[in-house]
Amino acid sequence: MQRNGGGGGGGGQPWVLRRVRLTWLSFMLFFILVFFPLIAHYYLTTIDEAGGPDKRIFGPRPGGELCEAKHVQDLCRIRESVSEELLQLEAKRQELNGEIARLNLRIEACKRSIDSAKQDLLQLKNVISQTEHSYKELMAQNQPKLSLPVRLLPDKEDPGLPPPKSARSCRLRSCFDYARCPLTSGFPVYVYDAGSYPWGDYLDPLVKQAFAASVKSNIYVTDNPGIACLYLVLVGELQESSSPAPSPSELEKQLKALPYWRSDGHNHVLVHFSRKSMTQNFLYNVSTGRAAVAQSTFLEQQYREGFDLVVSPLVHALSEPNFLEVPPQVPVKRKYLFTFQGERVESLRSSLQEAAPQSFEEEMEGDPPADYDDRIVGTLKAVQDSHLDQVLVEFTCKNPQPSLPTEWALCGEREDRLEVLKASTFGLVIAPGDGQLVASAGCGMRLFEALEVGTIPVVLGDHSRLPYHQFIRWSEAAIIVPKPRVTELHFLLRSLSDNDMLAMRRQGRFLWETYFSTTENVLNTLLASIRTSIQVPAAPIKEEPAHEIPHKAGKMAGTDANLADNGDLDLGPVETEPPYASPRFLRNFTYTAAETYRTWNQAPGPFHLFPHTPMDPVLPSEAKFLGSGTGFRPIGGGTGGSGKEFQAALGGNVPREQFTVVMLTYEREEVLMNSLERLNGLPYLNKVVVVWNSPKPPSDDLLWPDIGLPIVVVRTEKNSLNNRFLPWDAVETEAILSIDDDAHLRHDEIMFGFRVWREARDRVVGFPGRYHAWDVNHQSWLYNSNYSCELSMVLTGAAFFHKYYAYLYSYVMPQAIRDMVDDYINCEDIAMNFLVSHITRKPPIKKAVDKSSLLISIVFASWFKKKSVATK
Repeated sequence: MQRNGGGGGGGGQPWVLRRVRLTWLSFMLFFILVFFPLIAHYYLTTIDEAGGPDKRIFGPRPGGELCEAKHVQDLCRIRESVSEELLQLEAKRQELNGEIARLNLRIEACKRSIDSAKQDLLQLKNVISQTEHSYKELMAQNQPKLSLPVRLLPDKEDPGLPPPKSARSCRLRSCFDYARCPLTSGFPVYVYDAGSYPWGDYLDPLVKQAFAASVKSNIYVTDNPGIACLYLVLVGELQESSSPAPSPSELEKQLKALPYWRSDGHNHVLVHFSRKSMTQNFLYNVSTGRAAVAQSTFLEQQYREGFDLVVSPLVHALSEPNFLEVPPQVPVKRKYLFTFQGERVESLRSSLQEAAPQSFEEEMEGDPPADYDDRIVGTLKAVQDSHLDQVLVEFTCKNPQPSLPTEWALCGEREDRLEVLKASTFGLVIAPGDGQLVASAGCGMRLFEALEVGTIPVVLGDHSRLPYHQFIRWSEAAIIVPKPRVTELHFLLRSLSDNDMLAMRRQGRFLWETYFSTTENVLNTLLASIRTSIQVPAAPIKEEPAHEIPHKAGKMAGTDANLADNGDLDLGPVETEPPYASPRFLRNFTYTAAETYRTWNQAPGPFHLFPHTPMDPVLPSEAKFLGSGTGFRPIGGGTGGSGKEFQAALGGNVPREQFTVVMLTYEREEVLMNSLERLNGLPYLNKVVVVWNSPKPPSDDLLWPDIGLPIVVVRTEKNSLNNRFLPWDAVETEAILSIDDDAHLRHDEIMFGFRVWREARDRVVGFPGRYHAWDVNHQSWLYNSNYSCELSMVLTGAAFFHKYYAYLYSYVMPQAIRDMVDDYINCEDIAMNFLVSHITRKPPIKKAVDKSSLLISIVFASWFKKKSVATK
């Protein structure tokens, strides 16, 4: 045990020594590996700094010294060669980039050319397709478009007509020479000078002067009697003078002595205008041959139905009625239910004022009364005494006017009678007691005065012939009842609704203004009635000649992408080259024979108007004949179109249609040029008519933009806002977009407005709206120009309307309204809105600001309607 332990202790010392030596060796190696490199680095650095930059051994050397070395020179040459090649490659790269850019530009130009060629090809395909479609329609209908035929005039040599059996049997077919009045003759009328025949000295000077003034302004009157279709001879009214008028035999001889009487007086009209209720019928015993008679008083054995004419009395001879003093049509009901003032002394029994007449039942038990006037007096007095309604009847006058036998005389002065009628809802017109007197000047006076102040005439006596009864449907403006129904008259008048009375009052106002109000209207109505009877179309109304101001066109106008966005609207083929005018000469003569009666009895409205208004100012409702311009086409009365074509051609069967922009401006050249540039690229635009409203012409150096369409600059006679609505002959389309020179409208807005107008061609379709209403508290009109949910008119500074309304505004609407527009230099848009609404009885249409708001309104309206139905 000890040996083992001893041996173990002696052998442990070398192991310790070996461990000490290894530790020392490791420390030395660590010292050498760590501190020796640091000492060497410090030493080398010290040597370089001590020797200076030129004595450096390990530091960097300049490039020149390196290049001095032979093995480095090759590297320098290589670097220079590589640098030069890099510069050449950079230049070639830039050249290739420029070539690529030029090729890209050529590619873009080619793409644009291809797109333009595709668009042109598409337009050509549309035009070819539309032309083929129109050709097929024309071939199927066999109705080629017509132009106005050559005017035919009668021969100077008149062969004459076979004599009729008797003068009483004269009708147009037997006593009128149609050969002198061809359809294309233009209806020339020759008027004899009142001073050329002997009895002209006996004529009333006022009637003669008024007649001569009206003749001068009539377009049908000609100075050449050889080509005349009709000959007018003024034979009355005779003046009250001490010298007696010529006897019937003398007058007959003087008529036959007329230079163009041709033995029987065919195609002559003897005109007798009455100014007084007491008008002598001096032509009763005169043999007039084949000459027609036009006067206010006729006996039954004298009147030739369908040949002679019952005309209205001439109340306003040289003076025009004051339309500003005409009472309004509302309220419908007035103070009196009906009124009558008159006296017929020679026919009334003296017992009328002593005792009441027998009742209707008592009279029916015996024989029928011989004179219904007695029953009329008793019945009307009974209604007045019953006090069921406030009525005014007077059968005695302090100052009765002279009248014919058996006729009711007018009471008092005209002004007093009008004041009573202004307070009357109905005005009685009692026909003469003598049944042989079928027409009288006294009844004509009562009828005229009632229509003038808006009183609804009630004619007692269905045997009376009212003025122009062959053409005017008097039942729409007056109540005509037989005298035996006088006992039921009160019930009949009370049974009428307010709407019916207002419609009759409005129709009566139209008849009075159109046919009876002035001497010019009376003469024109007389000629229009004869012309209509022989089926000769009216002459087209004149158009305002557009005196163009020469101007220079500049560069092609650009198109703003924001303005030129047309959206998804489709109105059919886009007709831009060439401009497409509205069709003309479609139903000139067929309408004359087909729809004459309706023409005379309706106020002018869009659903019975045909293109182009006639020249008869008294017959604006005759606007159905196409002349040298365009006008209304009735809804659904166009040509062609069905299914998809009908949907694409909104507003009726009109596959192709454009509109004309009429822009009013006044010395704002820069604003005007900007507005014209915005029209560039606008689809369906035919041309632009710029109404230059300044007396100063445009600048000579002014360059007008080239928008690819004609720009017609029109010179005006004076600065007037009414020039906006003149029917310029340069406007060849039915649709007119009236726009101010500072209006900003996008193309999609204009197209949408045009689309809406084509669906409602009889209305004004515009953009800015206004509101007016009657203020009950202040008893005046309220006009609101602020943005509101309610509107009643649209401003014509940006609105579509039909060209027909331009004729009505300029030639038919009372001059007093146009004068007021000139005085205020404003309100022309109000006048146009009221004119259209007065004719159509419809409000204008305001185009929504955007389609989204319109869609929201439609959806809300549909929801509200469904909710209301569900609630009910």
